[in-house]
Amino acid sequence: MVDISDDDLLAELGAAPEAKKQNARSPRDERIIAGFEDIVRFREEHGRAPLHGEDRDIFERLYAVRLDRLRAQEDCCALLLEFDRYGLLAADPASTGENEDLDDDALLAELGVEPVGEVDLTNLTHVKPRAEVRAAEEVADRTPCVDFEFFKSLFTRVKDDLDRAARETRRFGEDADVKKGEFFILGGQIAFVADMGEEFRTDYGRLDRRLRVVFDNGTESDLLLRSFQRALYKDDAGRRITDPNAGPLFGGAVENDDLESGTIYVLRSKSNHPEVAAHRDLIHKVGVTGGNVETRIAHAALESTYLLADVEVVATYKLFNINRSRLENVLHRVLSPARLDLTIQDRFGNPVKPKEWYLVPLQIIDEVVARVKDGSITGYEYNPAGAMLEPIQRR
Repeated sequence: MVDISDDDLLAELGAAPEAKKQNARSPRDERIIAGFEDIVRFREEHGRAPLHGEDRDIFERLYAVRLDRLRAQEDCCALLLEFDRYGLLAADPASTGENEDLDDDALLAELGVEPVGEVDLTNLTHVKPRAEVRAAEEVADRTPCVDFEFFKSLFTRVKDDLDRAARETRRFGEDADVKKGEFFILGGQIAFVADMGEEFRTDYGRLDRRLRVVFDNGTESDLLLRSFQRALYKDDAGRRITDPNAGPLFGGAVENDDLESGTIYVLRSKSNHPEVAAHRDLIHKVGVTGGNVETRIAHAALESTYLLADVEVVATYKLFNINRSRLENVLHRVLSPARLDLTIQDRFGNPVKPKEWYLVPLQIIDEVVARVKDGSITGYEYNPAGAMLEPIQRR
C-alpha cells in the first residue's frame, strides 16, 4: 500500500487544511472591539441601543456617547462590522446628540473617575465596577440629621477619649462586624451606628440590614450594612474606634437591675459531610449573639457558615454586663488550636472555609465559660493533644 500523508488524504477528500489565521489586530483595535462588546451586551440586556439623557444610568450615557463616536469613524465601523449583529452602527435618527461635545475627561468626570495622563474612551482601565460605584454613591448619599443635638455630645466624648488615649483606632477588616452603638472613621469623618433595622435576605441569598449612620459633620445616611462594611474596608483610612470600656469581661455578680447582654451558644451540625459525620459529637460551633439564637440559626441549611446544614443547640450561656465583641475574640483565641480545617462548597459552587467550628469536647467549652466568669480565662489556652485547658507558658 502506498503511504499517503494526512494532508494528502484530506486533500483527496476535498478538505484541505486551512492555514491558521494570524491575529493582526493592534492593541487599539482590541480595545475598540471590547468597548463595542459592552454596548452589544447592553442591547441584549435591555432590547435597545443605549440612549442619552440625564435620567439615564451613567453607564448607559457613556455607552451612548461611545456608540455615536464609533458610528462617526469609518475605520471603526469597518473593524466592528462582523460584531454588529444588531445593526447598532447604523445611524440612529432618534439620537439627540446630547453630550456629543463632551471630551473623554468630562465623561470620566461624570463617572467619578480621576483620569491620569492621556485617556482613551476605548480603554476602561480606570472605570470602577458598577457595584463599587453604587456602594460609594449609597454611602455618599447623606441628608442633614435633624436631631443632631442628641448625638453631638457623643462625638465630643469620643474625640476627647481619642485625645487622651482612652480609645484607639484600628484598621477595618473585610467582612468585620458592625454593631449598633459603635463608632467608625469613614472618609475622614467619625460615623456612629445609631440604629440597625431587622435582618433580611437579599436576592442573592445573603443576610443584610438597614443602618442609620450619623456623622460628626451633622449629616446622616440610611444605607445597607454590607455597603457600609465595603466602604470602610475600601477606604485606606477606614477605622474602627474601640470601646473604652473593654475592661473586665463581666461586670461582676448578677444583680436585679443588671441588663442581659446576650448569649454564648454552642451548636452541633447535622451535616452529612464525611468528616463532620465521623466526629459529630466533638465538632462544635461557638459564637456570641445579642439576639435570639433560634432566629439566628433559622436558615442554617442555606448558609455556608453553618456548613449548609441544619444545626442543633447543645448549650447556651446567658451574658450580663459584658462586652460581647471582646468575649467572642477571647473564646476564639482560646479555642483556635482546635479550629476545624474544613473546606466546603457554597450554594454557588465556590469553596469556603467556615469559621468558628472547633474539634473540642463540650465539657471543655463548659470549663472555658466558667473561667470567663471568674476572669481567669486570659491566662489559659486549649491543648488539643491533651484535650485540656493549660496555663499559657509565658516566654
